Amino acid sequence: MTEREQRDGVLCAEMIAGLINAGAVAGADASRLQPASIDLTLGTRAWRARASFLPSRARTVADRLKDGLAMQAIDLSAGAVFERGCVYLVELNERLALPPDLCGAANPKSSTGRIDVFVRLVTDHGAAFDEIAAGYCGPLYAEISPRTFSIKARAGSSLNQLRVKRGRCRLDDAGLKALHEASPLVDGAADIDGGLGLCVSLSGAADIIGWRARRHAGLIDVDEVAALDPNDFFEALQPQKGGFLILDPDEFYILASKEALVIPPDHAAEMTPISPGLGEFRVHYAGFFDPGFGWSESGSNGSRAVLEVRSRETPFVLEDGQLVARLVYEKMAARPERLYGAAVQSNYQGQGLKLSKHFR
Repeated sequence: MTEREQRDGVLCAEMIAGLINAGAVAGADASRLQPASIDLTLGTRAWRARASFLPSRARTVADRLKDGLAMQAIDLSAGAVFERGCVYLVELNERLALPPDLCGAANPKSSTGRIDVFVRLVTDHGAAFDEIAAGYCGPLYAEISPRTFSIKARAGSSLNQLRVKRGRCRLDDAGLKALHEASPLVDGAADIDGGLGLCVSLSGAADIIGWRARRHAGLIDVDEVAALDPNDFFEALQPQKGGFLILDPDEFYILASKEALVIPPDHAAEMTPISPGLGEFRVHYAGFFDPGFGWSESGSNGSRAVLEVRSRETPFVLEDGQLVARLVYEKMAARPERLYGAAVQSNYQGQGLKLSKHFR
C-alpha cells in the first residue's frame, strides 16, 4: 500500500474506484463517482414498512423485516410510487466488504433533500442511521420517507451517497481557523465554534428570498431533470419589511445562506444542524459538500448553501442573519483529480437560491 493510500482522511473518487475494482464496494457503478463520494442506487427489492427502525447491533435488517415490520413487498423493476407520509425500505445495489481501517458515512443527495424526501442509510447490525462501521461487510439499505411530495423511483435511481473514510478526518476549531486564514472559507468574518457557522439570508435586493412547498402537489419523478414548473410545487417568498420569516408548523422551505462558501480541493465538508435549543426548526437533510464547491483557480468567489428548512410543532420567527447550521470540514486522504464544478457535472456550483434539478 502506498503512502497516499495510507493517509487518514475522506477517500477521493480515484480511491473509491480502487475499492470497486477490489470488490470492497460491490455492485457499484463507477460512472456514479463524485469527487469525494459515490452515488448509491436503488435495487429491485423494496418494502412498505410500518415504521422507521434500526436493526440493533444483534440483528440484521432481514431479521427485523420478518418481525412483521414489512407491510408490503414492492418490485422496483418498472418503478413505483413512494407516497408522502409513508416509510419504505429499499435494498441497494451496492454491497460493502470494507477493510478494517475504513468506515463510511451516508447522506441524501442535494436533489433529494430539496424535494423534502427523508433518506437514511441502514446496515445490518447498525445502531445508528447513515453510519457504517469500520470493516463492515454486508448489504446496504435506504430508508425513504417523502415528507411533502410523493415521488416515483425505480431500480437504478439514486437518492443518497456514500463517503468512505480512514482515521481522524475532521478538523478541530484550531485547524479550521488556520485553514480559513490560509484560504478564506466564507466571504466575510468566520464564526468558528464547533464548525463554521452559517446564517440564513432573508433580505437583500432579490425579489425572492425563498420557496415554501405547496401541499397536495403532483408527483415528482426523481430521474427527470428540468421537467417541472416550480410554481406547481412551490410558492415564492418575497422579502418581509421586518426582515424575518414566520415558519409555519410542519411546512417545508427552501432558503439560502448569507455566506458564500468555499470548500478547498484538499477538503470536504458536511453540514450539521445546530442545537434544537436555538429554534423550532431543522435545517438541511442533505449535508455533503465536495472538494471544489465554490472554489476556482482564478479566485474563490464562493457558492451559497441552500438550506432545507422544516419547522416543528409551533410557529417560529426566523430572523435575517440568524445562525441556523454549522459546516464541519474534513481533510481528504488525497486531492481528487476532478473537482466539483470542473470536469464533474455539478448542478449547484455557483448557486444562489436554487430548487432541485427536477425543476425548470
